Amino acid sequence: MSTVNETLIREVVAEVLARLGGPAGAAGSSPGGGGEGSGGQKPAATREKGTPSCGCPGSGTAAGRTVHGRFGVFADATEACAAAYEAYQQLSAAGVAGRRKVIRIVKEICTARAEEWGRLELEETKIGRLDHKIEKLRSLQAVPGVEFLQPYGLSGDHGITLEEYAPFGVIGAVTPSTHSIPTLACNIISMVAAGNAVVFNAHPAAYRCAVTAVRTFNQAIHRELGIENLACIIEPPTLESFQAIARDEHVRLLCVTGGPGVVKAAMASGKRAICAGPGNPPVLVDGTSDLDRAARCVIEGAAYDNNLLCIGEKEVFVLESCFDRFLAALERHGAVRLNEAQIERLTQAAFVFPQGQGAGCAHPTVNRELVGRDPEVLARAAGLDVPPGTPLLFGVTPADHPFVMEEQMMPFLPVVRVRTVEEGIEAAKRAEHGYKHSAMIHSLDVAHMTAMARALETTLFVKNGSCLAGLGNGGEGYLNFSIATTTGEGICNPRTFTRVRRCVMVDQLRIF
Repeated sequence: MSTVNETLIREVVAEVLARLGGPAGAAGSSPGGGGEGSGGQKPAATREKGTPSCGCPGSGTAAGRTVHGRFGVFADATEACAAAYEAYQQLSAAGVAGRRKVIRIVKEICTARAEEWGRLELEETKIGRLDHKIEKLRSLQAVPGVEFLQPYGLSGDHGITLEEYAPFGVIGAVTPSTHSIPTLACNIISMVAAGNAVVFNAHPAAYRCAVTAVRTFNQAIHRELGIENLACIIEPPTLESFQAIARDEHVRLLCVTGGPGVVKAAMASGKRAICAGPGNPPVLVDGTSDLDRAARCVIEGAAYDNNLLCIGEKEVFVLESCFDRFLAALERHGAVRLNEAQIERLTQAAFVFPQGQGAGCAHPTVNRELVGRDPEVLARAAGLDVPPGTPLLFGVTPADHPFVMEEQMMPFLPVVRVRTVEEGIEAAKRAEHGYKHSAMIHSLDVAHMTAMARALETTLFVKNGSCLAGLGNGGEGYLNFSIATTTGEGICNPRTFTRVRRCVMVDQLRIF
């Protein structure tokens, strides 16, 4: 069986730390090193084997025996995968009715504990907005379940064929720091609806809140169904635990949310991988639509959870014929404009430029201290004070500015003037980097919509709405916080985590 290349994984960790402005040297220990989220934990290499810091009793490998007593929280990845496989078998025995019960339990808990868990995640990660973290947990009622798995039947002269969606078994999943509990809960709903169990390796900056959620889910599932480890998680997550999950014989599928490095590692594992890669979604405003509505939508999406959404509006290209009117509309709806000097100060604070170069330097890294922080924090870095509750900062920049070209995840929106729709589409394509993730357009011209859609080929393409409409908030459609852009599955749902099985009855069972 293929394993994940250790050198590649260490490069992944170095890349993630570099993107967040952390020391690449930390890649030799655990993802995130000793920085935010590590909490001074004893390194996995020196902690007594089988003794998780959560205080659960450890007992080494689970090979050849039943594992009980942890409610999904494990220090050893191999043991977690074995426990998840046992839970998968129990779920299979419980049938579709059992899956429905699990989905109901997860949704009810997320709704009941939305405020508590929203605060818990914000306290741990220090990024985003509390009201939006609470809203994301409450929105999980819109995540589809077993109703998404309708079988497909064929009947003809030579018999009957039935195709059904069958589980893989155990899925290994990596969750982000930006939406830790919501992504984890979405994954559990979709994966269990498909009949699977799952083992999580959470982002090291957001694993404690994820551990709390997993334990709570499993306790409730065990009370109702007697299944103890349907969703397992490694506590604390390490480089080695990710490697162990990826190569474990019980794990048949990987689901990864992260940057290009971790996606590359998952796809090199030798197993099928569903990968939600990076994004840098552009917006085009051509002046043919309602500019007031366009400004409201752009602010709604770019300000949501302080611009942590991977689908969020990151840069806007506006035709010069309506440029000034669009800027005025942004200000009317509460966004605060920065001048050129303030943008330069914010740029120097928000990015780390190699060899001390300035804003024109290629490939700067993002200062993680400003990622997901409130607009007031960014404004102080830019040298001004803004009213409390300001949703978004914005300013005019050139098309090659770091705020345009980098996925910076901050509530500052660069606005770029373009002369023509064709120039705007080309600039949007460059900024999106071919990730094929998400893009937005505000236009009433169908030809402009079609041209941009064909040029960028993004997984999500929203017309005349905020990015949130792509997830059903303000538009139509089901919700999920895992969006498989790199591997092409799109917005994940229960079918994403199934394999199609065909059953054929030849020349029999016909009733006419």
